[in-house]
Amino acid sequence: MSALPVSAQPSPVRWNSGGAVWTTKFSDFNDFLKSKDAYSNERGLSSGLAASGWTAKEVQAGLSKTYNVDLVGVSRYLYSKDGVKFLQDQTRSYFPYWAQKATAVQALRSAIILASVDGKLSSAAIMKNLPVDFRLADNNDFDGKQNISAKGKCQGAAQCSSLLSWYVFLPASIQANQVMDKVNTGRK
Repeated sequence: MSALPVSAQPSPVRWNSGGAVWTTKFSDFNDFLKSKDAYSNERGLSSGLAASGWTAKEVQAGLSKTYNVDLVGVSRYLYSKDGVKFLQDQTRSYFPYWAQKATAVQALRSAIILASVDGKLSSAAIMKNLPVDFRLADNNDFDGKQNISAKGKCQGAAQCSSLLSWYVFLPASIQANQVMDKVNTGRK
């Protein structure tokens, strides 16, 4: 349970394109995830769904899907040299709103680790645990495209670079890269 009042809760997305900025709060994502018809009347999320290259039902299923993870293995990966490079790549155009790129890696890492505590990881859990507002930037400095971590699993420019695809594929990438120790059973 968070100590922040609901109005002060961080938002998983601040959509920024040209002169328009929309904020989508976690409660809006949560309502979308619970809706039977996979519909959202929240402006930013509706626009993001339309630009994702997926159907709303596919995005809903992807954001809700859980992956079994080991908290220690996830932490080892995210603090490793490869994990830091992964986080830097994954926050290319997506970063904490107020601190810009300075805290992107730390913010995303903390959300992933907190979302992994119970041994399950999902996009929705990562969103819920983001410590600060994040924004997708599409301006002179950033192209708004995400580095989707599941090469070959997407088709077309929208699926392979949209923010919602990025969220959908992120937990699977973490699961696949967690650093697991080989258990020594003492047997030969």
